[in-house]
Amino acid sequence: MLGCKKTIETKISSFFGHISISNFENNTSFSSISPISLSLDYKKLHNNSEIIHIQNVAYKSGLIVNKNSFEGVVFKGISSDFNWSSFSKYIRKGKIMTINETVSNQVIISEYLSKKLSLDLNDKFKATFFKPNSTSIPNERIFEVSGIFSSGLIEFDETYFIGDIKHIQKMNKWNSNQFGNVEIFLKNYSQLEKVSNQLYKKTSAEINVLSIVNRFPEIFNWMALFDINVLLIIIIMILVGGINMITALLVTVLEKTSIIGVLKTLGSSNKSMRTIFLINGAYLISLGLVIGNFIALGLIFIQNYTGFIKLDPDTYYVSELPFDFNLMTLLILNISVLLFCFTMLIIPSFIISKISPSESIKIK
Repeated sequence: MLGCKKTIETKISSFFGHISISNFENNTSFSSISPISLSLDYKKLHNNSEIIHIQNVAYKSGLIVNKNSFEGVVFKGISSDFNWSSFSKYIRKGKIMTINETVSNQVIISEYLSKKLSLDLNDKFKATFFKPNSTSIPNERIFEVSGIFSSGLIEFDETYFIGDIKHIQKMNKWNSNQFGNVEIFLKNYSQLEKVSNQLYKKTSAEINVLSIVNRFPEIFNWMALFDINVLLIIIIMILVGGINMITALLVTVLEKTSIIGVLKTLGSSNKSMRTIFLINGAYLISLGLVIGNFIALGLIFIQNYTGFIKLDPDTYYVSELPFDFNLMTLLILNISVLLFCFTMLIIPSFIISKISPSESIKIK
């Protein structure tokens, strides 16, 4: 579950950054209606140590028509500062684009759109972009496919394709220094809420700062359920493990009733007898944890290497079950299981004090 959350978070941030800054009016449409003007506020972004990358983009909704099919899309215009390092791993065919001074007609489309519109590398297609005034003649552009990507996020793959931002700037009659959105990448995802609140307070009133959690609430609300599921699974596993250990301890005590009677006759105290059985219980718990960790780590290694456990990307946003190996989490979980199960053994261990030496030896 944790690996799945981390993978989805990484995918979404690769597309849109961790934080998006835009005009308020741009949030109600798939298109960037008016350019953002940060002026002095833009310099403040570079002074935050948690920010590792800033890119300028713009969006334009349109329609791709090819042969006998068409598809509603959103064109994401990027500039030379686009963060290819985080996005390039999703490119399945072709290559990344080169953005320079001249307008490039090359675009990168999703694998979903390439199949839906029967487009392949180096194919050309026409895209129509409608103007805010419905009576105006729409803009048309001819693009060439230079790359095909697949993120596994079907909501994005079926909608977005990427190209030169100069097309949007020209259609919107902006100059080369005007953009629709500023997308920000952070060093630590855990600082997302803190940094977004800081930027919101620093920017002017007409500027909106939106984190990916607030931008895509349906996805992150769904992922928030993972925490509850993980907690419930851990609690159930610890309870089952603890009950099994209690049963094992009781069986061991009943099997060793005569030995307990003899040791008590020789002067052993109830406390020392309980200690012996608790140490034996702790040994069994530790042995079980060692075997369990060996199996679990083996499965993690095999899954990360082969990806034999498949998932439906339309439902889970990932095609293979991802594991997030975190040594500290593993240690905390093992120590917690050991402590909780050991604690559950203390109460049933008092049954030893109820065993009478005379009765136990007589039975023998």
